[in-house]
Amino acid sequence: MNILRPKSFDEYIGQETIKRLLKISVDAAKKRNEMLDHILLSGPPGLGKTTLASILAYEMGKNFKFAIASALQKPIDLVGLLTSIDKEGSVLFIDEIHRLPKNLEEILYISMEDYIVDISVSKGVGAQSIRLNLPPFTLICATTKPGLLSSPLIDRFGIHGYFEFYQVEELTAIIKRSAQFLELDIEEEASEFLAKRSRFTPRVANKLLRRVRDYVQVNKIKLIDVEAARKSLEIINIDDLGLNDLDRKYLRALKDIFKGGPVGIDNISQFLGESPETIEDLCEPYLLKIDFIQRTPRGRILTENALNYLESKNYEKSL
Repeated sequence: MNILRPKSFDEYIGQETIKRLLKISVDAAKKRNEMLDHILLSGPPGLGKTTLASILAYEMGKNFKFAIASALQKPIDLVGLLTSIDKEGSVLFIDEIHRLPKNLEEILYISMEDYIVDISVSKGVGAQSIRLNLPPFTLICATTKPGLLSSPLIDRFGIHGYFEFYQVEELTAIIKRSAQFLELDIEEEASEFLAKRSRFTPRVANKLLRRVRDYVQVNKIKLIDVEAARKSLEIINIDDLGLNDLDRKYLRALKDIFKGGPVGIDNISQFLGESPETIEDLCEPYLLKIDFIQRTPRGRILTENALNYLESKNYEKSL
């Protein structure tokens, strides 16, 4: 169990617009004694979509079931998940819903709308099926690529919340909160130092804090200051912009091998030896955010900001 994961809206830092919408929806559903609408949460990885889904289940006082869409590849997989819902009002969370095969989407949105699922009991021309009623439930889905979802599926969600990147002040507060749970003493300046290198992402912030924890414990440092934080990040090659080795390899390949672009993601993937999904999920959201690359119909293009970075002392120090 992740002790750093918030358990309630009050503990959850950031995403105020989505939080306000969901709090109103939860309160209204409770007062009417009704089911919470199905919810679609979208945005870059690591911004707290799974955490918010678990908070919604907690706030509604309902059972929480978790699944990853990539594990649901056959009808029997999805039907098995849906028929495991045994209590009315349960919250079912499916992560990376865009990875759900298209032939399973119809099964899902029919169950969302009518709370039924059909199970095939024979094959061929005279195939027969049994219709099962499901207890009313709330489906929460998360995706980093909402554009890959079909319109009929998207239409079944009553609430759509889009997650934005976090501000440094919010990340600083998250790091301070996490340090308390990890029983670490950290200076305000050190918290801000880590926040500025966290790629605007809470998951990265907590990951960096854990690496700092390793460093200070091994070196018997009681108080985390900026110097301890800096040395910790130097060990794992995180520079002042929060860029890591894969980011720098990506940028250098785009500059030296592909002459600044445009170049397709498959070519970049083959050169780096990483899957397109890894590059699109782990590298590009942040590089787009800081205007180091651009996506065009013809492919990825390196920006002037990235060229300046690759020629800077900051880049040379990270090598």
